[in-house]
Amino acid sequence: MTRAQLEHAIRAACRVAEDSELWIFGSQAILGQFPDAPEALRESAECDVTPKNLPEAADKIDGALGELSQFHETYGFYVHGLSLQAAVLPEGWKDRTITIQNPNTKQYAGHCVEVHDLAASGDNGRIMAVGLFRVGSAGPDPHFSTTL
Repeated sequence: MTRAQLEHAIRAACRVAEDSELWIFGSQAILGQFPDAPEALRESAECDVTPKNLPEAADKIDGALGELSQFHETYGFYVHGLSLQAAVLPEGWKDRTITIQNPNTKQYAGHCVEVHDLAASGDNGRIMAVGLFRVGSAGPDPHFSTTL
């Protein structure tokens, strides 16, 4: 997935959910902080989101924009509407999100999980963060004492 595709996903998911903001917590949240992340770290065609103000609309997103949908077939990526309970994130993560909100998103906002929080969220996040550390895009965060 590219940053332009993520911006498209934000725009489309907000419209479907009838919400102006999303939480983006899957692996492609990395594009919030690192728009030009190495290709190996943005291989996924899936963007995991939850509408911020209307979380119950996640199923609408999954139905309209999810895997094997017309959207997926047309654009080559899909938006997975999920409950935030599907994500295991560290305390305070919402305060550290990176917001994407610009003309490409039609001013809808996507709040992307920050890379250190992504690393703490599970195996895929750790793999991505280690990849960023190796290419020099991210360094240690003083808020975390966990070694990757």
